[in-house]
Amino acid sequence: MYFFRPIVVHVPHLSRGLATHTTFPQGLPAVLHLKSGQCFLGKSFGASKSIYGETVFSTSITSYTESMTDPSYRGQILVFTTPLIGNYGVPSNVAPINSQDVGVVLESQGIQCAGVIVANLSEKFSHHKAVESLSSWCERHGVPGITGVDTRAITTLLRDQGTTLGRIAVGPDAALPPPTEGDYWDPSLENLVDQVSTKTPYCLNPSGSVQIAVLDFGVKANILRSLVRRDAAVTVLPWNYDFNAIRDQFDGLFLTNGPGDPAHCMEAALKLRRTLREWDHPIFGICMGHQVIGMAAGLDAYRMTFGNRGHNQPVLALASSGSIIAGRVYVTSQNHQYALKLQDPFPQGWEPFFINCNDSSVEGIKSTADSGKKVWGVQFHPESSGGPLDTIEMFTDFVSECRAHALQHPRVKSDVNAVELGKVLRAQAQACATNM
Repeated sequence: MYFFRPIVVHVPHLSRGLATHTTFPQGLPAVLHLKSGQCFLGKSFGASKSIYGETVFSTSITSYTESMTDPSYRGQILVFTTPLIGNYGVPSNVAPINSQDVGVVLESQGIQCAGVIVANLSEKFSHHKAVESLSSWCERHGVPGITGVDTRAITTLLRDQGTTLGRIAVGPDAALPPPTEGDYWDPSLENLVDQVSTKTPYCLNPSGSVQIAVLDFGVKANILRSLVRRDAAVTVLPWNYDFNAIRDQFDGLFLTNGPGDPAHCMEAALKLRRTLREWDHPIFGICMGHQVIGMAAGLDAYRMTFGNRGHNQPVLALASSGSIIAGRVYVTSQNHQYALKLQDPFPQGWEPFFINCNDSSVEGIKSTADSGKKVWGVQFHPESSGGPLDTIEMFTDFVSECRAHALQHPRVKSDVNAVELGKVLRAQAQACATNM
């Protein structure tokens, strides 16, 4: 008969030992007031101040740091439907400026949303790149947040009644009566694009093999990163810059995302209308840039009930172009309140490119094959950050078209535009010297 002696192995307890303990904010009383009359009581984190804004919700499960630094959220109180936020902290937001990166890790240099609403703020964070907690990051950037509220109820209200103006009241302000209707601030009445766009031109990856101009309506860093990593020399211009004065120095034009009502960007749309009429180079627009292209083409933009904000929006390709195959559904990252109207007939020389599988809104337009143009616009974000990468190769398609056009039609400097060109090139040189 054999007897077996049990062997006891002691395994050290490591399950939560690697999480970073942080001083959890005590939390002053805080209230989210909605203009429609509802109030939600919780505790504050981040900055101890009260603000007004437009209350919206995002269904994204990850990448709260990227969402909060997206300039398209300018002036908005961002409600995260994911119940636990802050569990992986916040990374350092410094990156090199070279052929692979653009100076920041996140989508801009700071937090862009006006405030944040979460169900549960994580008391500790765990990530090898994290340097601070979500609460301390918000406090450092002067952004208030509320935790301990029912974000499901808030989301249901916003989904049913639409995006709603709101106020985060913190500390003593939380005990005051709700604001009157006239007290609420509507960010859509302001030109938010002008607030977030660059004021002076600057360049990235100046030694790139193809010259691309970028009209900055509130650009996400990963858009610029996606261009320079495909060896593009990128010149970023203010949103209302007269690109026509210097267009012959570039192989393509890119129009970025941005916040607010596209009606404030009609100046850019009218200038682009001339570009579309007189210039045959490739043009690509994302989000606000897509809407500006649509308005330049003769389409109208309208305000959606609650918009699309999240990383799981399905879109159906109606036409094939480059890496995009007609009839295929792509899952996309989105953040927008406005969309282009679907009309029949479409303006001559244009056709729908994508349509949303959930609400049938226009998700993309493109120039027709017989128009002789190479122009695309998409409402979603192919560069994601965060979100799926189903359509990331649209950047490769665009840069490849720019490169092919440059080979067939070499750039020729124009004496007529020498004065304007000199101003831009001097600004570029100064910006490049500063960024090195």
